[in-house]
Amino acid sequence: MKQWVTLMDGIDGFHIQEVPEPVDLKEDEVLVRINAVAVNHRDVKIINGDFKGRYAAPASPMVPTSDASGTIVKVGGPVSATKWQEGDRVLGLVRPTHLTGPTRSEHHALGLGFPQSGVLVEYRVFSASGLVQIPHKLSFEEAATLPIAATTAWMALNWNRPIDKPVRGPQTTVLLQGTGGVTIHALQQATAFGLTTIVTSSSDEKLLKAQELGATYTVNYKKIPDWADEVLKLTQGKGADIIVETGGPETMPQSVRAVAEGGIISAVGVLTGMTEDKPQPAVGLSLINRNAALKGINIGPRDRVEEMMRLYEQKEIHPIIDRVFGFDEARDAITYVKEGSHFGKVVIRVNED
Repeated sequence: MKQWVTLMDGIDGFHIQEVPEPVDLKEDEVLVRINAVAVNHRDVKIINGDFKGRYAAPASPMVPTSDASGTIVKVGGPVSATKWQEGDRVLGLVRPTHLTGPTRSEHHALGLGFPQSGVLVEYRVFSASGLVQIPHKLSFEEAATLPIAATTAWMALNWNRPIDKPVRGPQTTVLLQGTGGVTIHALQQATAFGLTTIVTSSSDEKLLKAQELGATYTVNYKKIPDWADEVLKLTQGKGADIIVETGGPETMPQSVRAVAEGGIISAVGVLTGMTEDKPQPAVGLSLINRNAALKGINIGPRDRVEEMMRLYEQKEIHPIIDRVFGFDEARDAITYVKEGSHFGKVVIRVNED
């Protein structure tokens, strides 16, 4: 079978290799024929070596990417057979052992795409507990976008609420930064809950697409650099109850200004740079004065993924896919995501349905 591998040394070193198809399975494992893989900014950074100094480069080529959907083609034994059967449509959890509660170091250590081998392969072995059933109305390409982007969005909106009691109603205002995968999933989820939404972007074209998906308000931050003031204006001075903060160090000061009293800033991304590389704003006193919370969001456990899936099935939410690349075009897909012109998610089709 074919797989893409990297030494975390740049796009030129990212290449296909031939390896034997997995044969032996443990009793709690299943073999999945991968149909689709979604690309995340994390994958781009790993392949390009942007995490060197934080992550040790692999000694031998490793498979990157972490989000995949596919079909079970073989069940390992009695443990896996109690949960799955051949032909089941599934997606893989990024951290297969993270079943409930907060993310811990032991979950990180078993994460797909790094430090463990990823999913940009034709066939892969998964633990039976590290898979979730795909809603029947979702395509493989749509389902592949859910493990990181949609789950991160879900946790950004709902991390502080009991399971199956998500936030609802127009009285809650959500500020969504940009139009990448996490943001667009969060927009679709918030719209399904009937929340008031504000989307920021530097592109009027993308903001128009966000309106078509249900955005209540939009703000072009190139035209309105002090977008926090615009958020306060749109909310009659109240601010946003939830902010899905994707920018990082350069956007955080305005997020702190824009958050409502008692509100939450869910920090999910660092698109403006790693926080270790830039001086940090003094946000503590501002958060105290507004009685607001800053929460780091790092994907989520299986029980919250399953909770999210129920909404996608009930409301028939279809993830927004900007572009689908072929398996042999994986380099182009990585480059396309790095350029940042996409609206929604970018997917690589590995095998046809």
